[in-house]
Formats: sequence, C-alpha cells, structure tokens
Amino acid sequence: MVAIRIENRVAKRENPCIWMQAGVVRKKFCGIDYDCVPCHFDRAMRRLAAENEKAGKKGAVLNSKRSQIVYWKDRLNELPQWKRPCVHHMKNRIDFRACFNEYRCGTCEFDQYFYDEFAVHAIVKPVDVLHIEGFKIPQGYYLHKGHTWIKIEEGGEVRIGLDDFALRLLGPLDMIDAPLIGKAVRQDRADIKMKRGSKTAKILSPLTGVVTAVNPDLREQGSHATADPYSDGWIARIHSDTLRKDLKNLMIGDETTDFMQNEVAHLYKVIEQEVGPLATDGGHLGNDIYGNIPQIGWKRLTGLFLRT
Repeated sequence: MVAIRIENRVAKRENPCIWMQAGVVRKKFCGIDYDCVPCHFDRAMRRLAAENEKAGKKGAVLNSKRSQIVYWKDRLNELPQWKRPCVHHMKNRIDFRACFNEYRCGTCEFDQYFYDEFAVHAIVKPVDVLHIEGFKIPQGYYLHKGHTWIKIEEGGEVRIGLDDFALRLLGPLDMIDAPLIGKAVRQDRADIKMKRGSKTAKILSPLTGVVTAVNPDLREQGSHATADPYSDGWIARIHSDTLRKDLKNLMIGDETTDFMQNEVAHLYKVIEQEVGPLATDGGHLGNDIYGNIPQIGWKRLTGLFLRT
C-alpha cells in the first residue's frame, strides 16, 4: 500500500524544492505543491543547467557558482541507485522509494501506477471552477476548440478529457474509447471515439504525443465522465515532446471564457431553429440536450461543436 499525502499550496520548511533536495541549491522551499511546470525558478534553473552543459561540452572552464549548476536529475544520478529518491517521495507524496529508472518518469511503471491509482483524485481535480451560462470550466486547464481539455502533470505528461459542455450536449455516453497505450495521437486529429446507442462520433486530440494510460471505466460506461468531467472523467494520459508548441493552439483563462460564451450562444441559436424561442427567465440548459431535443441531429451537433 502506498500512502499518499496532499499538501496545501504554502511554502513550508518541510516542502524543500527539488533542486534543494538534490543538493544543487542550498536553500529553496516550494509553495506550489511541487507543480514544477509553471514555476519560474525551475524554468530558470533548467536553462542555466542546459547552458552549463553546453559550455562544458565545448571545453569551457566553469569556475563561478552559477556555472556549477547542473540539472537536479543529473546530480541525483551520481548517487548509487538505492540512494536515489523517487520523485513522488521528493514531492512528499509517498514514503521513501528509490528510483531505478534514472528519473525517466515517462517510462516508469510505478509512476503510471501512482497516477492511475491515486493522483487523479489529488492532482487532476481542479482548484476552482467557473460557471458560464451553467456550464463548468476548470481553472488552470487548457481547452481545445473541440471541447477537450488538458491538465499538465509531470515531465511533459498531461491528462485529457471531454469538457462539461460536450458531455451535457451529447451524453450520457455508453463508451469513450481512447487509443491503446503506446499508440500515437496527433493534435487536431480524430483519434478518440465515443458512442451513444447506435450513434458514434470522433473527438479531436488536443495535442500530439503517445498514450501512456487510459481510463478503463469509460470504455465500460462512458456516462461516468458526466458526473465529474475534470477528475474521474479523464480519458487518457499522454506523454508529449511537443507540449510547448501544442499549448499555443489551445485556450486558457479568459480565452476559455470568451470561447464558451460564444459556444453557448451558438447552441441557443441552433436549438431555437428547431423548437422556437426559449424562455428568457434566467435559467440554463439542462443535461442530455441531444436526448431532449433529438431533432437537432447528432451529426449536426458533433460537426458544429466537436469540429469533426
């Protein structure tokens, strides 16, 4: 049994930065739950380490303290294998466990096991949710125009899923089927499938990469995604080597708000074309929009809003 710990986003002495634990810096504490991706300090240290490595290969003499900075993984890999702490231990999530994979988390079976069994509840769950015309948008998630989302995790890995708008528009679904582990997906390519009764549709992948895990519950009962689309409703976990490039084509923050408002307005127009003007009493659209107004047409809805 692996004991998991969930810490508040406060810089504490018991939350030493990864770079401090590796002995690269003397004193630095973490206040963002070890979410290294948006961390300016981590980004600066990585850049310095890369510059120093490049200079060293060219034979440059490195004497200053700044020039001695190396990547934290390289420093820890100098230790005997049994002394190298697992990243999840360093991030205060589990008791001590050694890393025997040279910190290549993307190919580590335990890393996949940890996220699949535990971290989806502790890490994927959004900190805050906005309500746009009754539809939920998670803060800190990137949104694709085809109504899929991504949540950045460790080492270029992300989780992806369908947003609340798509699930309430087309659900409840019988199945959501992602490619098998090891298969490649490409941004804007229809790599994911979903099914409702005799109706099927394809979903555009929000980024390019390789599938490292899938949510088996959604293959058996796709409606599970509707209850909690941004945590238990994840579809797949993907490792991406082009993440920074792909993020430029996605929306976050105010962009997602503007996008969702436009999508809802467009949906209202589509519905009114079939059933006439809707009541203006301040209410919102409910769940199972297609099921309640099937005359809109499945193909029409998936084409307009999933962009397939």
